This record gives sequence, structure tokens and C-alpha cells, in this order.
Amino acid sequence: MTPEQRARYDRQIRLPAITEVGQQKLLDANVLIIGMGGLGSPVAMYLAAAGVGHLTLSDFDVVESSNLQRQVIHTEQTVGQLKVDSAKAFIKSLSPQTNITTIDHELSDNELLEQVRRADVVVDCTDNFPSRFELNRACIKAQKPLVSGAAIRQEGQVTTFDSSDKNSPCYNCLYPDTGVESASCSMEGVVAPVVGIIGTMQAQETINVLLGRPALVGRLLLLDAQHLEWQRMKLTKNPNCPACSTTQI
Repeated sequence: MTPEQRARYDRQIRLPAITEVGQQKLLDANVLIIGMGGLGSPVAMYLAAAGVGHLTLSDFDVVESSNLQRQVIHTEQTVGQLKVDSAKAFIKSLSPQTNITTIDHELSDNELLEQVRRADVVVDCTDNFPSRFELNRACIKAQKPLVSGAAIRQEGQVTTFDSSDKNSPCYNCLYPDTGVESASCSMEGVVAPVVGIIGTMQAQETINVLLGRPALVGRLLLLDAQHLEWQRMKLTKNPNCPACSTTQI
């Protein structure tokens, strides 16, 4: 760690739960963020600010003016640009030393699996069930921790799935894959701070996982933003889950 890095991350290094050892783990880490929208924005911003050394950003969409209500990593000046390019420019202005890999097309099949295998933690910031199920399967095959978040209307949720833990449920244990498309923010709407709250929680959870601290494996946090109330649910592994009970590693 350089003197400049020690000065930059001094407030984290001071914490007994992090110290220079933990900060070095963050600097050495590679986090794959799938989706650079409402959730991916705060995830990328805070992980870069916290000193995660390598961020891989994946999104095939472009910035639209309707995104700016909640996707705070983008600006009026980047409307029309690829979201990954817009996000990279912001992160570089915030943390020039952060290494950034951008993927401007939809990841799937073997390419998705390869990117998951390269990452230390995968963060699901997508907004649809098919993508979440495919990402869940890839993380199970690669035995990589998956930090999952979702937000819509004035509600949100966050949890972590870790297939390296034999007792951990997976996303398919929580939701059955029925092939039915879920509601989206474009249809149902969402209050701007809700995605910020959930995305920030995902960033914190990612740091917890990278530092080997207790994570939300087997626990689901549910946010009612209108009443500012949190609920915690216990998640158990489904012994008959079609994704994690029969997958061959």
C-alpha cells in the first residue's frame, strides 16, 4: 500500500475490523457488477470510494433522461452514452486508481461464467428474473458469492447467496423459476432513494464478504421505505432446488 493510499483510506484503516490488512484485501479484490442502473450506481460508487481495486461493470443499455431520477452515477451530459462508459467516467473522476473493465453487451452462457469465475464477489443489480436466474446458476457453478438486491415502488430487499457454503440457499430457493416475467420499475415506478438504500446496502455487504465478515447468507432483509421499517426473514436451502441441489461443480 502506498503512502497516498494510506492517506486516502485512513478512515477505514482506523477501524479495528478493517486495518491495513483489510484495506489491502479490498485493493486486491475484483468485483463484478451486473447492471449499471439504480442499484449498480451506488454499488459502483461506494466500492470505488472504499478502495476496491478492480471493478468489472456489465450493462448493454444506454443512458436515458428517465434514468436520471435514480441512476445517480449518470448525468445529463452522458445521456445517449453506454451506461458502462458513463459509469467508468464518473468512477475515474472519483477514484482514478480504480481499475475498471467494461462489458457493453449482455453476458450469457460461457462468457458470463468466465467473468463470474474471475471475480471475488458478484453483485446482482439487474431488474428482471431471467437475468437473476442465469446469474444465480453461474455463481453456483463457479462457487462465487452473489450479493443480491432488488427494489421497486417503495420496497426493497437484499441478501447474499454463497454456494461455497453447503448450507446456503440460492436465488432459486427463494423464488421458483416459473418463466413468468416480473414487474419492473418502468411499469410500477420506484422512489429514487429506495434504490440508493438497497444499492448502498449491497456495497456494504460486498465489503463484508471480501473481508470475510459475517454476511447475510440465509437471511433476507426487506425494506418498507414508506414507513422506514426493516424486516428480517430467515432463508433455508431447498433440498429439492433445481439450481443448487443438483448442480455438478
